[in-house]
Amino acid sequence: MLKFPPIKTIAAALSSSFQLSSKSHRISSSALTRLRRSFTAITAAMGDDSGMDAVQRRLMFDDECILVDESDNVVGHDTKYNCHLMENIEKGNMLHRAFSVFLFNSKYELLLQQRSGTKVTFPLVWTNTCCSHPLHRESELIPENSLGVRNAAQRKLLDELGIPAEDVPVDQFTPLGRMLYKAPSDGKWGEHELDYLLFIVRDVAVSPNPDEVADIKYVNQEQLKELLRKADAGEEGLKLSPWFRLVVDNFLFKWWDHVQRGTLPEAIDMKTIHKLI
Repeated sequence: MLKFPPIKTIAAALSSSFQLSSKSHRISSSALTRLRRSFTAITAAMGDDSGMDAVQRRLMFDDECILVDESDNVVGHDTKYNCHLMENIEKGNMLHRAFSVFLFNSKYELLLQQRSGTKVTFPLVWTNTCCSHPLHRESELIPENSLGVRNAAQRKLLDELGIPAEDVPVDQFTPLGRMLYKAPSDGKWGEHELDYLLFIVRDVAVSPNPDEVADIKYVNQEQLKELLRKADAGEEGLKLSPWFRLVVDNFLFKWWDHVQRGTLPEAIDMKTIHKLI
């Protein structure tokens, strides 16, 4: 009986072959992207990821994150799957652009979400309103006034929380700052992101997508402090996302005060990239 090499070995060899042939046959970058997605999906299906939720699997292989250097210059793109494998992150070449939205209602309460249990990274943790990635597409690569990131934030608020685009106009997002961080999730998965921190004050209609969100709640400052206390004490199994905790510990409450005073523009600092690794 013939003995074939492992599927991962075959996929890697084919991928290398196509990369080499592209130089002489001018295979388009879009074709190579599709091939890379296919090979990644094959190896995942044959490995430990065969039980991955179907929706999360589609997002992991279809979404192309924007790779950046530590100065936030675009250096490439890769699948969400590859960008969140800890083995790739540790190699130091998967830093990608992200955003974290903090949405307040007219009572200045902050909307929090609990991530769905089917999420690949950090399932069932509590976090800020919405955390995701601008994708490698024209509308989300626009650098002027962080427009690409704001477009992505509007898209994901609809995807995750069912918030209509007209409830969160892109010109109402205030980019306050950027931070760079790295965080492991479960050993296999993790995050290494250059994260744009966006604030918005709007009363919105919310209809959470259960594939993305397990629960939501609005909190005032005192209620959030109680959540922090419970998380620190390990009560009720409550956990917070690492990026949310970094924002809480370094920026959130002073920026929240600016929201309540109507002086948020005074807090804007988009020149500094805070390295919180």
